[in-house]
Amino acid sequence: MPQDSSMPDWFEVPIRVRYCETDAMGLLHHANYLNYFEQARTELFRAEGGSYRCMEERGFYFVIVKVEVDYKRPGRFDDDLRVLIRVAKRTAAKIEHEYEVYSGQQLMNKARTIVACVDRQGQVQRITDDIMYGDRESN
Repeated sequence: MPQDSSMPDWFEVPIRVRYCETDAMGLLHHANYLNYFEQARTELFRAEGGSYRCMEERGFYFVIVKVEVDYKRPGRFDDDLRVLIRVAKRTAAKIEHEYEVYSGQQLMNKARTIVACVDRQGQVQRITDDIMYGDRESN
């Protein structure tokens, strides 16, 4: 488990590997980690008071512009995984997330994604509280 106290706290999302997420060798297919990272981003945003659904209804979207994954160990069917996520960096129009995935105390992989904010026309937008959270009372 990460112990760097100079960075923001990690947020944890539990995931159980489903049979349909494994390949012919019985291992978690590598592409499914991207779905886990998206689930973790969604849950972190929700925990911060945001709602992707409400943001998208207002015409704003986070799109992936970069993904890096360093695979350490394979996951298997029925493994209980913990996806740890934190915001590593924010700029005017982008958010960088870092991830660590564990099975028990074993590090399965480390990853990084960068999302950019765009409007319905695909134009890059400055990330403001109004774009991210809108009217928090209606979320």
